[in-house]
Amino acid sequence: MTNICKIKRAIISVSDKSGLVPLAAKLSSLGVEILSTGGSAKAIKDAGIPVIEVSSYTGFPEMMDGRVKTLHPKIHGGLLQRRDLKSHKQQAKEHNIPEIDLVVINLYPFSETVDKGADFAACIENIDIGGPSMVRSAAKNHAAVTVITSVNQYDKLIEELSSHDGGTGLEFRKHLAAAAYAHTAQYDSAISTWFAKQLGEQYPEVLNISARKKQDLRYGENPHQSAAFYSFNDNKISSIATASIIQGKPLSYNNIGDTDAAFDLISEFKDAPAVAIIKHANPCGVATGATLLEAYQKAFNCDTVSPFGGIIACNKIITKDVAEAITKIFSEVIIAPDADDEAKAVFAAKPNVRVLTTGSLPDPLRTGVVFRSVSGGVLLQSRDNIVLDNAALKCVTKRQPTAQELKDLVFAFTVAKHVKSNTIVYAKQGATVGIGAGQMNRLDSAVIAAKKAKDTAAVLGLSDTPTNGSVAASDAFFPFADGLEAIVSAGATAVIQPGGSIKDNEVIDAANKHNLAMIFTGIRHFRH
Repeated sequence: MTNICKIKRAIISVSDKSGLVPLAAKLSSLGVEILSTGGSAKAIKDAGIPVIEVSSYTGFPEMMDGRVKTLHPKIHGGLLQRRDLKSHKQQAKEHNIPEIDLVVINLYPFSETVDKGADFAACIENIDIGGPSMVRSAAKNHAAVTVITSVNQYDKLIEELSSHDGGTGLEFRKHLAAAAYAHTAQYDSAISTWFAKQLGEQYPEVLNISARKKQDLRYGENPHQSAAFYSFNDNKISSIATASIIQGKPLSYNNIGDTDAAFDLISEFKDAPAVAIIKHANPCGVATGATLLEAYQKAFNCDTVSPFGGIIACNKIITKDVAEAITKIFSEVIIAPDADDEAKAVFAAKPNVRVLTTGSLPDPLRTGVVFRSVSGGVLLQSRDNIVLDNAALKCVTKRQPTAQELKDLVFAFTVAKHVKSNTIVYAKQGATVGIGAGQMNRLDSAVIAAKKAKDTAAVLGLSDTPTNGSVAASDAFFPFADGLEAIVSAGATAVIQPGGSIKDNEVIDAANKHNLAMIFTGIRHFRH
């Protein structure tokens, strides 16, 4: 069998009619006989291009509301017959089954139908049967048959036909076959995922994951690791995967992970202007303010060393004054819903800074699952989407928190939700003033956060450590009173924690001893 296979007969059946007529015209000019169905046949015929209806070709009418039209031996025999086997050729001749050399298909718009909120019956009717069957038949017989599954492939097909006198090369057909199987797999994945949701199965017996590659990455976490970035096909939320890069070089593996963490955190704050500064997936400063500039300055003042080379996430449109403040140090990535023209001009003077805009913030209450790979498998869990309800908070100490303390406690606990465990966050006046992250015990986290605050005070020339008069949040309960004692030593006046330890009474007694107000949330926020 020769490498180049000339196309003599094609079948075209597309839901998306974009580019259909120019493609059909090119095929016709090359002497290709075109078979088609329904709306595709009408569009080709209306353009004055010769076309044969499939029902006329097979001698069998479309039936059952179009459910049965291409499921016919004359179609699949034409696609699947091997050109190099005499037995196949003989059987095709006996049953009058001509060869079909090209399939151009795009499938019923199942996902689009689901997205429109169609009912169950309408979604079922938009499950394509004949289309995937033809695609798979053509892809299996790619040694002789060319299969096109996307409008984006039309130009490449025309170029290939022009280069090979109306034929296609084997390597070209192999690549198209691989894309075809990926396409049908993605289609079936969307259907199975939707069906599982209809049945209320958050964790179905068989998990199908479908994603499309956004980019190859230079390397992974380290230069010796390869990497690529994929986006889920059903991704509809504002995210790192849907963000627009308005300037800067491509994102790295670590950039993507850190920016995702930053954007996830900042989405917790919808009302007051807020800024989060992230380094290695951990916040090193988070703050709200009357303006975005004030929020940035307060966030930066939590830790003036770590932000260099970090990620900055904003919950409002970045203006010129904010851009000027941010660019005083180097940041790897800046992400926000948008930036005005003056801010973009400021960023343009720093071409190495990656600036991403998302248009909006995702809903922190959104549902769904998150994935984590392990050796030989994947872990799934529902999103940690709990937002504190002040009415459900329980004060367990003699002293109640003041209004400002309560406000700061909720803020600190919200930030703690996004810090690697074990976590202690000190906050004051809507800003973090010390963050202890990822330690093997809670006592160390409390001590480290207080030390970092003291170090920052020295850098800023402050007369007092910022943790004096602050509040503290713990992502999980205190197993012993020593962690609370460390918080007292740092100068905090109120604490928020889940509670639930067998040592709760000991911790509460320690809080009362030092006149601390302490709130139990009943919610734990481990983050690994």
